[in-house]
Amino acid sequence: MKMEWWWAAGIGAAALILLGGFYLLVDQGVLANPVLYLRGRMSALVIWGGLLGAVVLAGHLFQITRRNRLHRTRIEDIQAEFRDNRRRFTRRLDHELKNPLTAIRAGLTNITSEPLSEYVEKEVAAVESQALRISSLVADLRKLATLETMQLERTAVNITELLEEVIGVVREQKDLQDKSLTLITPNAPWPLPVVQGDPDLLLLAVHNLIENALKFTLPGDTIEVRATEEGDQVLIEVADTGHGILEQDLDRVWEELYRGSHTHGVTGSGLGLPLVRAIVIKHGGDVSVRSKHEQGSVFSLRLPVRG
Repeated sequence: MKMEWWWAAGIGAAALILLGGFYLLVDQGVLANPVLYLRGRMSALVIWGGLLGAVVLAGHLFQITRRNRLHRTRIEDIQAEFRDNRRRFTRRLDHELKNPLTAIRAGLTNITSEPLSEYVEKEVAAVESQALRISSLVADLRKLATLETMQLERTAVNITELLEEVIGVVREQKDLQDKSLTLITPNAPWPLPVVQGDPDLLLLAVHNLIENALKFTLPGDTIEVRATEEGDQVLIEVADTGHGILEQDLDRVWEELYRGSHTHGVTGSGLGLPLVRAIVIKHGGDVSVRSKHEQGSVFSLRLPVRG
């Protein structure tokens, strides 16, 4: 809008100077020619008409600019209010659920200290599993709310070393069930550049993607963690040959608490991918996903080399 304003003002001023000069020459008799004199008079009408039009146009542009600025301010205020309300709700939810969950788990521990029938033992295990799920859900909600306001302590992160660490942690903690988990990073002609960021958060983001791939793959499937340099960004991909994602779910996988139609029977809170997205955006990067149903998925993270 500013560019349009300056162009309109510049063209108007130039036309005013040229036509005004020509009119003065004719009016003062310097160009004593009836035809030129008539043209000069007509030029005066054009000048004043153009000047009036320029004033009207400038006023219109000013109103549009002012209205757009007010709209942007209002949208920013609404977004800020929404974030504040969500943070307050998350803190309250955390506070209200923490004590009941602790009491439930303590009670379950006391129950299991005595001999139980097979049926009761099974029911107690089911209740404890759901209590743990709620605890995990609240913890993830708290992380999401905290990420929006926290200041990152940026350090130099060697992406290759970070990915090797994540792969090692996953192999120690998870039963891969004959699934192939491989890491592919460049060594020639040079390694990946260093990224400025929080290594713990970036490790968590990649870890969540690998866990997600493990959930939706079967024994014998392949999971590849790949990293390459693309211009001034580092691209990290977690690809698998699993179930894939239905097309109608692709645009919503990053939404909080969203569970796609392909997740039936798979445990999860619906917050793993939103947490990944929040971490990457906090680092100035972006996320994307490509998938084909029954063929597999590729989740991509792009991180700027310079924070």
